[in-house]
Amino acid sequence: MNPTQIVLADDHELVRDGIKSLLENESGFQVIDEASDGIEALKVISKRQPDLLIVDIRMPNMNGIEVVRKLTAEYPEIKKLVLSMHDSEEYVLESIEAGADGYLLKGSSKSEFLKALNSIKDGGKYFSGDVSAIIINNFVGGTPKPKQKKEPVSEELAALTNREKQILDLILKGKGNNEIADELKISKRTAEVHRFNLMKKLNVKNLVELTNKSKELHLI
Repeated sequence: MNPTQIVLADDHELVRDGIKSLLENESGFQVIDEASDGIEALKVISKRQPDLLIVDIRMPNMNGIEVVRKLTAEYPEIKKLVLSMHDSEEYVLESIEAGADGYLLKGSSKSEFLKALNSIKDGGKYFSGDVSAIIINNFVGGTPKPKQKKEPVSEELAALTNREKQILDLILKGKGNNEIADELKISKRTAEVHRFNLMKKLNVKNLVELTNKSKELHLI
């Protein structure tokens, strides 16, 4: 049987090297290529057509969740495992909604990592224990919690994470980074990073442009 062909997408070379080293002696898996950002990942996948993608969430140019979403639409047959250091409910649920077949924390053991790969390559799903708890908490009586019907949103808004949308709302209310950090109970640095990312996604450079863009999107 041919090994499962894998593409790695992570902006840290040490992480990619570690995964390659871990799989080196596993006959059932073969790393055929790698990428250091989301855009590069899509190019590599289009060229190499792997069986499975292992992708980090936090990457330059395009985050891992967006990569998963695009693969689900364009290459539904390719399996997708999100390997991340983040166990936040937001990231987990957005990854699943985007079409991820599994979500594993980077602190997981080698045995669990291989268990996840084997489960996914055989057509199953795999979520580590902490992640499974998040999923269970979002189900009631075995069915997903009902979602309110949403109006169609622009591609720009759709690209924003829930946290970025929260911060955008607070910015439009006139709050600065310190106030945003206090309200969301995050560090000022984290607030600044989210602010930078959302402005980049909306293609604006300052508060004036952000306000005008928000008017175009009927946010204010």
